[in-house]
Order: sequence, then structure tokens, then C-alpha cells
Amino acid sequence: MKKTYVTSHPLHIVMVGFYRGGVNMFQILVVEDDLDIQEVLENHLCGSGYEVTLAGDGVEAVSLFAQKKYDLVLLDILLPKIDGYGVCELIRKQSQIPIVMLTALDSEADQIKGLDLQIDDYITKPFSMPILKRKIAAILRRTAGYTEADKYLHYKNIALDLEGYKAFAQGRDIDLTAKEFEVLREFLLNQGRVYTRQNLLNILWSYDFIGDERLIDTHIKNIRKKAGADIIETIRGVGYRIAKENKE
Repeated sequence: MKKTYVTSHPLHIVMVGFYRGGVNMFQILVVEDDLDIQEVLENHLCGSGYEVTLAGDGVEAVSLFAQKKYDLVLLDILLPKIDGYGVCELIRKQSQIPIVMLTALDSEADQIKGLDLQIDDYITKPFSMPILKRKIAAILRRTAGYTEADKYLHYKNIALDLEGYKAFAQGRDIDLTAKEFEVLREFLLNQGRVYTRQNLLNILWSYDFIGDERLIDTHIKNIRKKAGADIIETIRGVGYRIAKENKE
């Protein structure tokens, strides 16, 4: 059985760094040969609005990097065919794209070797997903022309401050919990998409969540009450959605 190197963390708040025109379009190349870790990273990063491409070995990573423009590379070291150091060297010959090494190698020598290759961060496994997301967001803010306006997400009379974890309806504060904020943000980023309860649990809760899936119903009921409007629709027998906003 493969070991999944993701730890639980008491602060399970996901801060998505910033958005382009209200929608996060940042492309992340995840280079990882462990399928379990691939799945966890893909689920959580996609759930935060990033577009993710997966590579399972060094050769595939180099090939994919040559085919498409990415905003950040998340790179394991112990890879088949070409290791992470080799992949990093090849990328650095043509690009200064942010690279975050995510690896089980935790010695000082390994970290120095990575930093000497001009990586942007070195994170050891097991890792905290909330911390990893914050580090990715911070790097992208520094490297992609972040502006103050990018931290707000608007929908009709609702506004979300994505960095401050604050919500507003008709100009007044809405006292959402961190998880209610994340649920509302997920719907606003994916207008028109229908979510089942299990979809939301997989995206916004720990991948090993054990509990009553009707917890989702409670959060949505609270959001509706606090926002003063039924902006989240019930799709009977399926789940929930927010209708696409007509901005014409």
C-alpha cells in the first residue's frame, strides 16, 4: 500500500491567493510519481480554482512543460527517468517560472542543492495542505502582477474578500464561518455547476472526511440566512448550484 504524505492540520482554512478577472486561471504543473499524492494535490488545487496538469515522471514533465505555458511547477525529486533536480535544471535553462520542490528528502544537503538550482521553496513530506496552498498563493502574488482589485470576487450583491476571508451583502458584513466562506467561494468560482454533497466534501474537507454529508445542508442553510437571499439553488435529487450571473 502506498503511503499518502498529507497530514491533517487544525487550521483547515484554504486561502486562494488571487484571481484574474474574478476567476483563478493559474496553471500548475504537478510532477509526482505517487498516484495517491497526485490525486490529493489535484483535488485540492483544482478545488481552489487552479488548473492542474499531472506528470508522473521526469521525461513527461519536461515534455509537458515544452507544450504549454504554466505559472508554477510543483516538483518531486525522487522521480523515474529524470529526477527532480534534473527536471529543474532543464526548466531553468529556458524559464524562471516559480518551482516548489515537494519531497521526502529532508536533509540540509538536499535542500541546499534545490535552492542552488534557484527553486522558490522546498517543502518536505509529510506536508500540510493548507500551508502548501498559502505558499503557492504567496509565490503567485509575487510573480504574476497581483493587484489589490484581484482579491475581491463579486456576484450580484455579494462580495468576497479572498485574502481577508470576509463576505459582504449589499455593503454590509456577513459573519460567515471559515467553512461557510469556502463553500460560498466554491460556488461563485464555478457558477452554473451542480455540486453534490460528496463533491463539496471532497473539495473542501479533508479527503478522508468521516461524518454525515448533510453537514453541507447546514452550511448552505446558514449561508442563505446570513446573506439574506437564496443565492444557492437546490437541485432536487442532485445537489446545489449558483446560477451563472448575466453581466450583460
